Amino acid sequence: MNLNLPALENPRLRRTPRGLDIYDPLRAKFVALTPEETVRQHFTSFLVNQRGFPASLMANEVSLKLNGTSRRCDTVVFDSDLKPFVIIEYKASDVPVSQAVFEQILRYNIVLHARYLIVSNGLRHFCCRIDYENGRHRFLTDIPRYNEL
Repeated sequence: MNLNLPALENPRLRRTPRGLDIYDPLRAKFVALTPEETVRQHFTSFLVNQRGFPASLMANEVSLKLNGTSRRCDTVVFDSDLKPFVIIEYKASDVPVSQAVFEQILRYNIVLHARYLIVSNGLRHFCCRIDYENGRHRFLTDIPRYNEL
């Protein structure tokens, strides 16, 4: 299925006994090329190459503790003080972006307290700005450039 994201330029792939791997530049290692990983690699490339997000302030598979349970946030973008600024949750392209997905990222944000939340299945992308001072949130019409956040 074609994603609603730009194509990856020269992805590094390798075949292993378990299947196909792709090189993740943010983790600096090869990882299994699952449908969700496909979305992650396309989306992080889009953020860096099309939206000016600094790769040096991005991390994939960030561990966190939520109610005593270990969880992993798909991608975290940090601000210049290295505090979580944007958190992103990915789903495979055949998984609809549902209320449950938003509830998942909101639970992660209880711990991370990020200003922006993004959810994508590679076909549909949602970006929400959290206004902690006024207890509100606002969905944006597009994924902003990093310098617009």
